[in-house]
Amino acid sequence: MLAATALDPFAPAPLFGAAESSGADMLRVGLITDLHYADKLPAGTRYYRETLGKLEEAARQFTADKPTFVVELGDLIDAADSVEIEQRWLDRIDREFAAMAPDRHYVLGNHCVDMLTKEEFLGGVEREQSYYAFERGGFHFILLDACFRGDGQPYGRRNSHWTDANIPPAEIEWLAADLKAADTPAIVFVHQRLDVSGDYGVKNAPEVRRVLEDSGRVLAVFQGHSHENDYREINGIHYTVLRAMVEGPTVGDSGYSLLSIARDGSIELTGFRQQRSYRLPPGKSAR
Repeated sequence: MLAATALDPFAPAPLFGAAESSGADMLRVGLITDLHYADKLPAGTRYYRETLGKLEEAARQFTADKPTFVVELGDLIDAADSVEIEQRWLDRIDREFAAMAPDRHYVLGNHCVDMLTKEEFLGGVEREQSYYAFERGGFHFILLDACFRGDGQPYGRRNSHWTDANIPPAEIEWLAADLKAADTPAIVFVHQRLDVSGDYGVKNAPEVRRVLEDSGRVLAVFQGHSHENDYREINGIHYTVLRAMVEGPTVGDSGYSLLSIARDGSIELTGFRQQRSYRLPPGKSAR
C-alpha cells in the first residue's frame, strides 16, 4: 500500500527546495478549486465576494512559482437567479483567473452549470470541450466532466441535483481509449469525487476507477467538491481532495496549492493557507 506523507498543513511558502535545483526535472501545476464567486452575501461558511481577494493572493504566489499551467477544479462561480446575472459573475471572476496564467484549464463543477448550460459556461471561458486530455512535460493530463444526471442528461437550467453526479458511457469509453493511446504517466482532474460513495461521490465511480486502474498509467486524481482536505490511496492511485477557496471570511481561510511532479512519478503538493501539503510516492504506473 502506498502512503502519503503529510507535510506542514499551513505552509506559508513552497516546500520544494529540491525543485529549485532540479528545474527541468520537475513539472509544476497551480491548483485552485471551489471559488464559488458571486456578488452576494455570505451563506454559512461561504463568503462569495471574498473570493476575489483570495484569488489575488494565489495569483501572486503562482507568479513567483511559475507553474507550467493552472487548473481550477470546478465551481468557479455560484448559482444565480438568472442567466444574465450568472454570466456577469462568470465574466468577473474569469477576468482574474485568465490574468493568472495563459495556459489554464477549467473543470466543470455542479454550480458552474446550475443555471447556465455547459455551452454557455464553456463559451464564457472560451473553451470548446468539457472533458479532454493534453500533454505537458512528459506527462498526460485528463480533465473529466461528472456533471451528468443518472439518465445521461447534462446539467443545466436547474435540471439536476448535486448528489446525482455521473460520468456517462460515452465519456468512459473516451477515457479508456485515451489512456490506451497515451504513452506517458497520467494525472486526472475532476470536480466530484471518484474515491467515495455517498453524496459527494460520482455514482458510477467504481466503474471509472477500474478504467484508471486497468490503464496502468494513472498516478493520481485531484478533486474538489466537498471543500475539505482529504486523501486516500486506492489500488495504487492517489486520490487527493483540495480545500475550497470560498470557505471563510479572510484570506487566511483560503486554500490553493502547487503541484510538483518529478520524472520518477513522485508528487509533492505544497498547500497554502488552509490547504494541506502532501508528499506522494510514485504509483504503480510509474514503476
